[in-house]
Amino acid sequence: MAAKLSGGGGGKYNVEQNSEINVTPFVDIMLVLLIIFMVAAPLATPSVEVKLPRAVAPLQTNPPVPIYISITPSGRAYLGDFPVELDQIGTELTEQIGRRNPADERIFIRADRTTRYGDFMQVMNSLQDNGFYSVALVGEDTKAPGT
Repeated sequence: MAAKLSGGGGGKYNVEQNSEINVTPFVDIMLVLLIIFMVAAPLATPSVEVKLPRAVAPLQTNPPVPIYISITPSGRAYLGDFPVELDQIGTELTEQIGRRNPADERIFIRADRTTRYGDFMQVMNSLQDNGFYSVALVGEDTKAPGT
């Protein structure tokens, strides 16, 4: 287990390598983690026995596909991947959602940072005129300073 530092055979710089892995620290850490989980597991389960009522909630369907409106710097608008006129966005969106209530839909707006404010407001007005009031603005995630 030890390296041969001096003594017969070879030159003065000939040192034999120890190629065995010491697993003792690994086993120690695993035993400590095992003890921690054995102590913490009973604390995580509730000790008071309660008979809970049955939940009578309707089955949830898959959430609807998010609706994105993109506005380019040139003022061109896209509903999903398809181009649409700025003043027609609300009516196109109403046709797309069908019979669902427009007030229940969340619309995500992606606009370039150089988009004219007037173009953005034209989209917002068209949405509100057609009953779409839940609008979210999409921005780019950046790291906070100092992180």
